[in-house]
Amino acid sequence: MANILTPDTVTAAMLAIGDELLSGRTKDKNIVHLAGVMTLKGIDLKEVRIVADEEAAIVEALNALRSRYTHVFTSGGIGPTHDDITADAVARAFGVAIGHDRRAMKLLGDHYAARGLDFTDARKRMARIPEGAELIDNPVSIAPGFTIGNVHVMAGVPSIFQAMLDTISPALEGGARLISKSVECSFGEGDIGAPLAAVQQAHGETAIGSYPRFDGKSYSTEIVIRGRDEAAVLSAEKAVRDMLAAL
Repeated sequence: MANILTPDTVTAAMLAIGDELLSGRTKDKNIVHLAGVMTLKGIDLKEVRIVADEEAAIVEALNALRSRYTHVFTSGGIGPTHDDITADAVARAFGVAIGHDRRAMKLLGDHYAARGLDFTDARKRMARIPEGAELIDNPVSIAPGFTIGNVHVMAGVPSIFQAMLDTISPALEGGARLISKSVECSFGEGDIGAPLAAVQQAHGETAIGSYPRFDGKSYSTEIVIRGRDEAAVLSAEKAVRDMLAAL
């Protein structure tokens, strides 16, 4: 598939954190949700990594991603238990101190007091924020996420991740939205591979992907043309339809 990035393209990556993801105990729903929101914002989600609850692995992945993409979103590991180490790893990646944030302490302290619950040391862990970070509002369970540099650190629970993303998405730098056209094809990929490659080569401003299907009896293919220039996308779509008509 062609590269349709331009110098003005806004990019993103996601770092999903948690042993439970790698063991299969939890199926990640946040990747799909983030991808949808990024598409609406005109941001290209280019990479997703999943790492265990290991500080060194989080630091290594985070530093690689934040140097390469406009935005980085993390999910998981900011709760009250001993294995919630994301905040510490982010602080280490940025080389800053971490401690109990005054703003987060008040939010959580007031929340637990209103519920008649003790503000335990475990709950206070959720108020540990790297120095210089801005808080991300959490309307679901109060405990905030945070943004530092181009990294947005959010909870792993899908409802909370989505609420936090809703909070920050209006202010995110976006880009030109991708235009997408879909063409249904009754041929399998093996039949269209060579002529489709020729169409792609002639329409370098677009990215043309083919997605095979099998209904139990025969193969077919969905061909999707994407790009940021409408005229280029429409031209490529016509070329694909002409190619199929000639088969």
